[in-house]
Amino acid sequence: MNNIVIISPSVRTGRKSHRVAVYFENLIREKNLAGVEIVDLLRYKFPLFEERLKYQNTPLKEASNFAEKIRQADGVLIISPEYNGGSPASLKNAIDLLVEEWYKKPVAFATVSDGNFAGTQAIVSLQFSLSRLGAMIVPATLRFPLIQSAFDENGVPADKEKTDKKSLSFLNELLWYIEARKKMS
Repeated sequence: MNNIVIISPSVRTGRKSHRVAVYFENLIREKNLAGVEIVDLLRYKFPLFEERLKYQNTPLKEASNFAEKIRQADGVLIISPEYNGGSPASLKNAIDLLVEEWYKKPVAFATVSDGNFAGTQAIVSLQFSLSRLGAMIVPATLRFPLIQSAFDENGVPADKEKTDKKSLSFLNELLWYIEARKKMS
């Protein structure tokens, strides 16, 4: 069975994007699509980027743990909120920490915002950065506007049927890239 890591990058007080990470974890398990784990950057508390993990003399245990989770994942789903037209600094910090772990790794993005644009601008620079590291960027993205009313605190969508339909189609794209990578390796 494939293994998907969901990155929940927001470390903000009162964050709402984590609801979407919980939703995807539950959906993937419910439909038995893959093994799944949320990597919550709030729990990692990485220092500001100083050097890539592979060049650090004494890397933090959490950084090595994060690297191993990404290395072992068949695919990565990043749930990115949009802050001022960009992604959270915690996410860019975590991405820059690694190099080889991203190479040919299928990566899909779901974005959220409290407005109507649903994080449209949040992923542009992330897609560029990850593609420079050799990641396989899944072209399909999923956007969730008005996040404060779209999901409750437990990750349950306000319109489960519609959200599940869109999300399963999106996840199938990620799974396709995962299988394509396996066939090409």
